[in-house]
Amino acid sequence: MPDSPQDFTVIGAGTMGAGIGYVAASAGYRVTIVEVDADRATAALDRIARWADQAEDRGRAEPGTASAVRDRLHTVADVADSPEGAEVIVEAVPERADLKRAVLAAAEARGPRLLASNTSSIAITSLAEPLHHPDRFCGLHFFNPVYAMSLLEIVVTDATTDATRDHALAIAARLGKEPIVVRDSPGFATSRLGNALSLEAVRMVESGVASAADIDKAMALGYRHPMGPLELTDVVGLDVRLDIARTLQAAYGDRFAPPRLLVEMVESGRLGKKSGEGFYLWRDGRKVA
Repeated sequence: MPDSPQDFTVIGAGTMGAGIGYVAASAGYRVTIVEVDADRATAALDRIARWADQAEDRGRAEPGTASAVRDRLHTVADVADSPEGAEVIVEAVPERADLKRAVLAAAEARGPRLLASNTSSIAITSLAEPLHHPDRFCGLHFFNPVYAMSLLEIVVTDATTDATRDHALAIAARLGKEPIVVRDSPGFATSRLGNALSLEAVRMVESGVASAADIDKAMALGYRHPMGPLELTDVVGLDVRLDIARTLQAAYGDRFAPPRLLVEMVESGRLGKKSGEGFYLWRDGRKVA
């Protein structure tokens, strides 16, 4: 099997997949993004090119970096067409366990040195069920926006070897991320803590305790959070927040039950930044009200 230590494959061309692809290409990897939908694949490449141009224009990247990033990127429509023996394959498809298991099984057949899931809530042990080599599998939970957020949560199971953990730490270092290592459980460390806060903030809006803006201001000024929990929910996506809440509710009970307001907003298409409206209004990726 060919050894391709410089190849980095991302499965899924949504917001997280594009972000992971961008930081990997910026770190010098040859990046393959797997996306069955041609329009989504094109949109991801356009988004990455825009981020790279902005980084160079604002002096955060050396001249010529944007062109190099674009040259390192390409897309394919099927996992079977991605490079064999890649340094790492990261799946970043929607938070549905059955979908992720199928994608990961197909990805494992490509023989990556490290196989990882970007899931933010589903137990890694559960996702490893169809794998032949769960010892080479772990969670690599990136945060949105991937290019700006330094944290990378590495999730290990009882089957994950020390060599796999160390390999994940080395990849984090190359990507310029600050890693933490946590044991596998639904929601890991960050999603359990983040969703507990965000869901309570939604309940406060729902019951009229305060406005979304004032709740966010309380956390920003009172606890020095760079972004309040409701604005963060808009950035993450209300649909994503709802999916995670339901996963955590199934694991830990009704303390993570999604508030009625969150369910209604998702059902009405108010998904946050990506739809233009959530707890705030958004235009061209910027919060306007």
